[in-house]
Amino acid sequence: MLPGKTIVESEWWERMIRSNMKLGVSLVAAVTLALLSLGSGASAQPVVGGVIGASGLPVPRFVSLKSNQVNVRRGPTVEHQIAWMFKREGLPVEIVAEYENWRRIRDADGAEGWVYHSLLSGRRTAVVAPWDPGKLYELHSDDSDNSRVTASLEAGVLASISRCTGSWCRLSGSGFDGWIRQDRLWGAYPGEKFN
Repeated sequence: MLPGKTIVESEWWERMIRSNMKLGVSLVAAVTLALLSLGSGASAQPVVGGVIGASGLPVPRFVSLKSNQVNVRRGPTVEHQIAWMFKREGLPVEIVAEYENWRRIRDADGAEGWVYHSLLSGRRTAVVAPWDPGKLYELHSDDSDNSRVTASLEAGVLASISRCTGSWCRLSGSGFDGWIRQDRLWGAYPGEKFN
């Protein structure tokens, strides 16, 4: 109890302090909630995990590099340091998050960084089994193991994907065209279907 205060005044002060503390906690919670709700806008925070991103497209998704020189940054601004540079046009990458006009991408090795959206293309490409260097994979005339083998592709070959059935994808590249099992590609999700 403060000196010179009666018990009644002291109880009143304690109630006021408790009441103001509750108000303060409520105010902090309300402000935090308001800031979080403002921050959940499409251009305010990266969007991850099977949702619609700032672009209006699903995240995650596969795309390809539009240029043979693409800077990958440590964060989603030009002020962020360049972590590395891709030097292979058409290489498939996975968009795992979006922030305004920036896309957080992942490559076949699992490395992640930020790229400006205009350096990416919606054209679908794939790398044949990058996790298994030196191995050969059969390309078939149809989407069946029983169909004729049209080529053998070495792991690491880059190709365009024109279609996936959910278990097979149609690939084409320099001197080859045919079907390969979908689980042998980096650039298409297991079970994904598209034309």
